[in-house]
Amino acid sequence: MARPRTDIRPRILQAARKRFLDGGVDGVSLRAIARAARTSIGMIYYYFPTKDDLFFAVVEESYEKILADIERVLATDGGVEERLVRLGERISEATDEEIETVRLVVREALLSSTRRDRLVQRFTRGHVALIFRTVMEGVQEGVFDAKRHPAVLLLATFSLAFPPQILRRVAGDRLPVPGIPSGKELARELVDVLLRGAGPARA
Repeated sequence: MARPRTDIRPRILQAARKRFLDGGVDGVSLRAIARAARTSIGMIYYYFPTKDDLFFAVVEESYEKILADIERVLATDGGVEERLVRLGERISEATDEEIETVRLVVREALLSSTRRDRLVQRFTRGHVALIFRTVMEGVQEGVFDAKRHPAVLLLATFSLAFPPQILRRVAGDRLPVPGIPSGKELARELVDVLLRGAGPARA
């Protein structure tokens, strides 16, 4: 017999997200999450056997949406350069919930080696694999220098795709330098730096 539909799981995830953001995974009790979700600790254990399982379910709720979008923008027609611009543009459009998830992931990865290792495994199967595939297509097409180690190319792509767009999204116009581009314009500038460098143009 099928289990009746219930909103308990979404309520638990919503309560856990807020409390993990406020106090960290280790700083919040399951009892407090259960109270906020208007349920019992037993129901939390029913859906999530451990607190870490609950944390990863909170992360996955946002991550699966981001991953689907990254897969879409990297799989669409167009050359590698244009797809990388679309990747940067998607990152610039991160929702508040996605930004909160990034903050939560970074904090917990720094605080817990167990969570960090599990996050690395998940991301390696997810967006890291998608971006690495695109980078290797870029090597084959001559967009990237084939003499560079693939890991260096991957790290450079990450460094110029994710942190600047997240910083621009979070800081808005509060950054100390006026006129910083945003969205697709910033994405295009960053991809140009990635592929052509930041030094003066060569004659």
